[in-house]
Amino acid sequence: MAIGRGRARTSVTTSMWRAVVLLLVGVTAVACGGSGPAPNDPYLWLEELDSPRVHAWVDQQNHRTLDVLEHDSHYSDNLAQATALAKSSARIALPQFQDGATVDNFWQDGDHKRGIWRETSVADYETPQPQWTTLVDLDQLSRDEGANWVWKGAVCDPVTHHRCLVSLSDGGEDAVTVREFDRTTKQFVPDGFVVPRGKVDATFSDENTVLISREWQPGEMTASGYPYVVKQWHRGQPLDAATDIARGDRTDQLSTTPAVLDNGTGRRIDVIVRGRTFFEHDTQLLTATGPVHTTLPPKSNLTGFIGNHLLVSLDQEWQIGATTYPAGALVSVDADRLIADPQHPVVVPIYVPGPAQSLTGVQTTRDRAVVTSLDDVRGRATVYSPQPDGSWSGTPVALPDNATIDTVTTDPAGDRGYLTVTSFLEPTTLWSLDTADAVARQVKSTPPQFDSSRYVVEQRKAVSPDGTAVPYFVVHAADMKYDGTNPTLLYAYGGFATSQTPAYSGLLGQLWLDHGGVYVLADIRGGGEFGPAWHEAARTVHRQRAFDDFAAVGKDLVTRNITTPRRLGIQGGSNGGLLMGVEFVQHPEMWNAVDIQVPLLDMMRYEKIAAGASWVDEYGSVDDPAQRAFLESISPYAQLRRDVPYPEPFVWTTSKDDRVGPQHARKFAARLAEYGTPYLFYEAGAGGHGSGADREEQAHTSALEFTYLMRRLMEPPPR
Repeated sequence: MAIGRGRARTSVTTSMWRAVVLLLVGVTAVACGGSGPAPNDPYLWLEELDSPRVHAWVDQQNHRTLDVLEHDSHYSDNLAQATALAKSSARIALPQFQDGATVDNFWQDGDHKRGIWRETSVADYETPQPQWTTLVDLDQLSRDEGANWVWKGAVCDPVTHHRCLVSLSDGGEDAVTVREFDRTTKQFVPDGFVVPRGKVDATFSDENTVLISREWQPGEMTASGYPYVVKQWHRGQPLDAATDIARGDRTDQLSTTPAVLDNGTGRRIDVIVRGRTFFEHDTQLLTATGPVHTTLPPKSNLTGFIGNHLLVSLDQEWQIGATTYPAGALVSVDADRLIADPQHPVVVPIYVPGPAQSLTGVQTTRDRAVVTSLDDVRGRATVYSPQPDGSWSGTPVALPDNATIDTVTTDPAGDRGYLTVTSFLEPTTLWSLDTADAVARQVKSTPPQFDSSRYVVEQRKAVSPDGTAVPYFVVHAADMKYDGTNPTLLYAYGGFATSQTPAYSGLLGQLWLDHGGVYVLADIRGGGEFGPAWHEAARTVHRQRAFDDFAAVGKDLVTRNITTPRRLGIQGGSNGGLLMGVEFVQHPEMWNAVDIQVPLLDMMRYEKIAAGASWVDEYGSVDDPAQRAFLESISPYAQLRRDVPYPEPFVWTTSKDDRVGPQHARKFAARLAEYGTPYLFYEAGAGGHGSGADREEQAHTSALEFTYLMRRLMEPPPR
């Protein structure tokens, strides 16, 4: 459900956020830059992150909501089932290659609430019961240090793979503490690389050098709270002795980020990516003679390095001479030529999408690229190899159809990779891929978590007001009656070029389908299901198209007599939470349940809250008159009205969300209370931009959600 960084397909950048807004109106005035003021907003005080007054308000709201939902007759069974699924070890431990012989995995279950980071050999991993070796036990570490550590990943050095930068978060927030860990001693390195809490992008350039972007001086961050100064840090140096190698600007929307491309044969290229906006960035290559400013398009991503070939995915057209490479394509760029003559790159196409196709992922082995894509929202995988004549040849990988296919990991120095295949009704399977012959074999599978033989999946299309066909999936019982009585849950996201595809969920099966529910997944504009154009169609002042698409799907479900407004509920999180808020105020008569997860809702002030200023390229800015007018017209918080018969929503967030921030949900609930509109509000204490810091906390949130949905859609409305 999370809002992403905008470079979802690139394998060379990662990022973390933390909240930067502290406002207390009516108690203490705190200056804050960004979008214009909101002088008539009586709930600005709820934007404060750490205030006794706010804590008291949240506690009162939580008590009120939990008293309703946790005493509902459905709740105890929902919680028991969700918790059992959360604690179960009957799922695939997804691997991550560190070298050709070793994979690691981060794992949580009933015995490891916070989780363990562990490793084993590739051969042992593929056995039914791998003998894992624990590297870091987060539960023990949290007990030893009196902390609430949440795993945020590890980046290992590209030479020995023994030293790793481990990122740990307090309660799930995007801000992290970074510590160096030695895989051979299984200990954190004494006097190793350590970075205090903050928004950090760090990676090894070699085993003794780290490239790092962080807040070096107080306030040395972009307006949206990202670091923009990259330094080189050598082993044995204090952190403040690191030397500058690249610098963005405070006006940038995203961070300036270091990365390292490794072709698996010992050649590495250090890269600096400057995020001028969420989708547009400058790319530099660091060489022995200094940085090389490339002419790669602003909307493109470096996705791999094979031999002398840099792989670049395009989110815009790229004109080189008389040749135009389309948006959505994957191309190869000659690395040596790009460094020697960056104004005249040598480019060769690898993957070019058709009208209903889109690129979803790229990972590389030593000699080949594993490319995943969608064809009318159906997953495909292809292995591409460079040819002696300079072209690339693609070999499709034979995998189940009508499914979502993702590359989990590849060995950058070998030929192997792992793929997952998942769909609504088939448990997720893991496939070992030999890229030398593009042959995959299934090696692991998730045990069935519900009886899927009772259900079918259909893909249908609704027509939006402008005539656009909008596809959606419907999961329902094979003997479903088309009489409008079916409780139906409609989900969508519709933003940031993020695709929504089928996935297996025991939670959805047990807590919804097995209770007679119908599930619908809509692929509305703003997503990436049909490439960059599908996203661009609903960006900034055109975003109403996404909202219209969603409403069109809801109307189509009613027209087909699958359900009625009385039995139709909707759900979405983050950017999808904004979608829920808009549908709540624009079409209150269409839904009887609205599950609003970690949402944006105050679009007149979103640029001032948490990392909101980084999303101007997606939503627009109130500093632009035309965009301001549009944002006000769709802002759920601004468009709430008295005496409108809204359905009772469930609005929830987390205190540790330093990406979107809990402020939106709080203010929306307060305005509903002011208007006397029934609502339920819940704010979890941890979990970051998600539903909980661990699987049990996530199970609790899910139990609350499905209890709410059952109350609203499967019974007469409660008094």
